[in-house]
Amino acid sequence: MPVYPAVAFVVTCASPGCLCRDRVPRYPSDLTDEQWAVLEPRAREVMRELVIAEGRPMVHDLRAMCDAIAYVARNGIEWRALPVDFPPWEAVYAFYQRWNARGLPQALAARLRENLREHQGRAAQPTACIVDSQIVKCADTVPAASRWYHGGKKITGRGRHAAVDVEGWLLALVVTAASVSDKAGLKLLVIRLFNAIGTLQIMWADSGYDGNPVAAFVKTAAAITLEVVKRTSPHSFQVVRRRWVVEPTFGWLMRWRRLARDYERRTEHHEAMVWWATVFIMTRRLARYENGQPPMQRWVGDREWPAPQAA
Repeated sequence: MPVYPAVAFVVTCASPGCLCRDRVPRYPSDLTDEQWAVLEPRAREVMRELVIAEGRPMVHDLRAMCDAIAYVARNGIEWRALPVDFPPWEAVYAFYQRWNARGLPQALAARLRENLREHQGRAAQPTACIVDSQIVKCADTVPAASRWYHGGKKITGRGRHAAVDVEGWLLALVVTAASVSDKAGLKLLVIRLFNAIGTLQIMWADSGYDGNPVAAFVKTAAAITLEVVKRTSPHSFQVVRRRWVVEPTFGWLMRWRRLARDYERRTEHHEAMVWWATVFIMTRRLARYENGQPPMQRWVGDREWPAPQAA
């Protein structure tokens, strides 16, 4: 039964007791009308391309489904803890699993990335990328077979091996146990890069990917030149060329609490959660570009700067 008064809502969803088609965006993770206007046509277009066979139409509202996934990813809650104004959690999780298997978040991120690069004055397809890895701790829900101990970070968890373009937008991702080295993760990452993007020519990385065998593999497998950018002095601050671009990407992802710690039982589920978070990040940025909105402030109101002091 609905938990809201019947006079306040007109139930139009075919599922009994569901108010998804009449819900009002009320959470910080919900998409605004401007953001949904950016995401909806691209999402429906990609979904039509990925349909395997025509079947029963989806009962619940697509916007409510996307907002529910964003709520889980942003707040790090369990699926069963979804608020009641979203569709039933079983329906949301079924939508999440079904379309993840078809590659919806990856294809949608690729479509949004092309539009973002064009707004930023770049070609739709990148010719350069930056690779790096990140170690995250695992919860007790993660099986021991897919997590391990990382001796350098002193963490038992999983590793996220990512490739981004020069603007920081995600190109490819591989999730492994934390014990998998950067070089071994790069080999898996290059295969996915080759399958996803065929225009890459150069790849920048840090000293963890140094070595002639690794560079030779990247060149042979994907025809990409691997360039290792090293620091001349390890104990002083330096601005290194291009290598730092991937760090803001990891910072964006760590703001989504479901990604700050790995709760997923399977690595492909964690990869899908990263891709969904990337889709929502891209949607917000693209909406600002298309609507001419200024960048979001990190504080409210004008910031008061301290008065200069005499020397």
